[in-house]
Amino acid sequence: MDVKKIVVVVEDVDAARTALQWALRNIIRCGDIITLLHVYHSSRSKTRSRARLLRLNGFRLALSFQDICNNYSNTKVEIIVTEGDQEGKKIASTVREIGASMLVLGLHDHSFLYKFTMAHSHDSIASNFNCRVLAIKQPHAADPLRPMISAVAVLDSSTNMDFSQIDISKLE
Repeated sequence: MDVKKIVVVVEDVDAARTALQWALRNIIRCGDIITLLHVYHSSRSKTRSRARLLRLNGFRLALSFQDICNNYSNTKVEIIVTEGDQEGKKIASTVREIGASMLVLGLHDHSFLYKFTMAHSHDSIASNFNCRVLAIKQPHAADPLRPMISAVAVLDSSTNMDFSQIDISKLE
């Protein structure tokens, strides 16, 4: 059995927690390595105490995601908290550096993926990360007629990687 390296973007939004839970239930297998990646954005005031506080809050958030993982047996979890930009360049470089086979993220209104896509519109999303990108989107609560799961996948022929957006109505 091949061990997969799966990176999950840690953000303080419900969509990110939902994405992690969905991945734990549907994708991650025994022995896979989960890397919880939180990128905090550098503040304009570069004081040490402010940077330290941002890093500490990032670790606390990542530890709360690790608690979610602990409910699933045989999960190996690593945590990376680092400073970076809001456009996703740091996430992309970290994913490539780790050699991840998949990036999982919660898609929400302020997701870095929108900015990243606009900045790299000439390239495919998957080729920038060099892995499969799985964006989990929570449905709008006001629309009960939405399907339980709908997925959009785009195959990138140059890298054999793909980008998938999965829209789920609820986790059971």
